[in-house]
Amino acid sequence: MPFAVVQGEPWSTLPKDLYIPPDALEVFLDAFEGPLDLLLYLIKRQNLDILNIPIAEITAQYMEYVELMKEMQLELAAEYLVMAAMLAEIKSRMLLPRREEEEGEEGDPRAELIRRLQEYERYKQAAEDLDALPRIGRDLFPVRIEVPDRVVEQRPPDVDLREVLLALKEVLHRADMFSHHHVELEALSVRERMSLVLDRLQDDRFIDFTELFSFDEGRLGVVVTFLAILELLKGSLIEMVQAEPFGPIHVKGVSS
Repeated sequence: MPFAVVQGEPWSTLPKDLYIPPDALEVFLDAFEGPLDLLLYLIKRQNLDILNIPIAEITAQYMEYVELMKEMQLELAAEYLVMAAMLAEIKSRMLLPRREEEEGEEGDPRAELIRRLQEYERYKQAAEDLDALPRIGRDLFPVRIEVPDRVVEQRPPDVDLREVLLALKEVLHRADMFSHHHVELEALSVRERMSLVLDRLQDDRFIDFTELFSFDEGRLGVVVTFLAILELLKGSLIEMVQAEPFGPIHVKGVSS
């Protein structure tokens, strides 16, 4: 078996004046990671059935590789020699005649080798599948962007008038629960209610929109308070914020 092909011509022997650097031998070692890897390569190259290994043919090819490694003055690992001895033992056991009762008890001498080869092939395939997965630093590279120092100012979102009307609807619904009949109408002033709302907002903090209403005054009191709030918004004396759509509305007085 040629170990190299140069310009279409196979080479089976090394030239006498050929110099092989020590580092070049590492390329040969990387091809096979052990005797099982070499055996698996020989079986796949010949397209053989792993469950019916021709021991004689595989042993001959295996020994050719071992002899080639000897010619290259490569120190053979002990496991390669152990595998060669195992192949020779299996071959001899298959050549020796056996009685029928011994054949049933002992089984096929190749069974253990086949089991090891199948197990090694599964682990090798799993390692190749893991190596094919995207890897950071090889296939994927994280993107890093340096952002200059900046101050982000978050402005309160504008409150839509529809949201205010929906909140008023909820307040009116709660006011109906406290409604009662009056013998005479109470005189309520929008201007006076504006002053009361501003007094509630003097702490310079946000309060819930519904806390500005007094439900025991009924619908009339709720409407007057709402008109007072609108007048204060029109005069930019108070401000409203809403953190999220359909969320609660908060009111705060504008600092002078």
